Amino acid sequence: MTAKMKLLVAAIAAVLLIGGGWASYRRFHGVRAGAQQEVYYCPMHPDYTSDRPGDCPICGMHLVKRAAAVPAAAPAGERKVKFYRNPMDPSVTSKVPMKDEMGMDYVPVYDDRAAAAAVAGRGPVTISPEKQQLIGLRTGKAAWRTVARTVRAAGTVAYDPDLYRTITEYREAKAAYDKIKDGGWPEAAERARAVVDSSRMKLRQMGLGEDYLAEAEKDPKHYENLLLPEDEVWVYAQIYEYESASVKPGQKAAITASAYPGGEFPGVVRSLDPIFSADTRTLRARIEVKNPGKELRQEMYVEAAIAVDTQPALAVPAGAVLDTGERELVFVMKGEGTFEPREVRTGRVNDDYAEILSGLRAGETVVTSANFLVDSESRMKAALGN
Repeated sequence: MTAKMKLLVAAIAAVLLIGGGWASYRRFHGVRAGAQQEVYYCPMHPDYTSDRPGDCPICGMHLVKRAAAVPAAAPAGERKVKFYRNPMDPSVTSKVPMKDEMGMDYVPVYDDRAAAAAVAGRGPVTISPEKQQLIGLRTGKAAWRTVARTVRAAGTVAYDPDLYRTITEYREAKAAYDKIKDGGWPEAAERARAVVDSSRMKLRQMGLGEDYLAEAEKDPKHYENLLLPEDEVWVYAQIYEYESASVKPGQKAAITASAYPGGEFPGVVRSLDPIFSADTRTLRARIEVKNPGKELRQEMYVEAAIAVDTQPALAVPAGAVLDTGERELVFVMKGEGTFEPREVRTGRVNDDYAEILSGLRAGETVVTSANFLVDSESRMKAALGN
């Protein structure tokens, strides 16, 4: 064989070898001619992907097809494209849309500096109506609502001889001061006044406000219910520290006791102690309770349900708020099938609604169910830079 023939055979073999290697590479990576690669991922484990339908090997959940990337620039007035990134090699970028050597579109990377509500590690997602139905996605609106709730606390019917004795001492000191304050002994009047002030301070530390002090001066028998059952008794309810700001004088309370199944005694919160218990980290609420049959007796254990009065507040269905441990998120509908992650700050929460202190406006639509699946796709979108 001549040298020219050998050279020709070697060139043909090289072409066949390169062509076969390229075809193997395309088959291995699932790349089809003239088509963008399809990627399927697990909604529960978005880090796992596959080039074909199937089940997740971790949890067995059906894989979901990821929506194809759109290489075109965003419409005018919306998100601005900063550059385009090679889908197989993120270090390779381009200022204009293009395809890589396998025919895959470069992924657009947007300039989100103008998006004040952008959430690090998460991106907007687009979900088709069919997929929304499949995953059970539901939505609701942020609106002004009354976030009513009940504070429940354990308590006892008050038996408080120390308080009764202090009230008696205050009344006696006040009566003694009234007798000598206009006499000719200013030093004695000053000492009597000091005793009155000391007794008043002690009573205030024990939770009695000015209205109680005025009653103590007028009616000496008003506080005998601290020692024996009367038509009206006091209940000391222990309010946990995190709920203490919600309880205020004047709120209605319902008192129940295991001794009287199905029975309920109406009451009203009259005052709260000014000092927290160092041992239990609770604040004692003083509740006046109607006791016409004298069924409630001193030191009896009871349960107090205090209806917390609330003003209308911007709120969303409680299921809309996703607590990640680091922040609270909601997903806001920005268009037909497009959802944007938004960080919010919540206030009062009950079984139905969560108060929104910041991050949302009235009328905005948020996802109320399937949040975890939406969040998984949102994190995957952010990881892929799309």
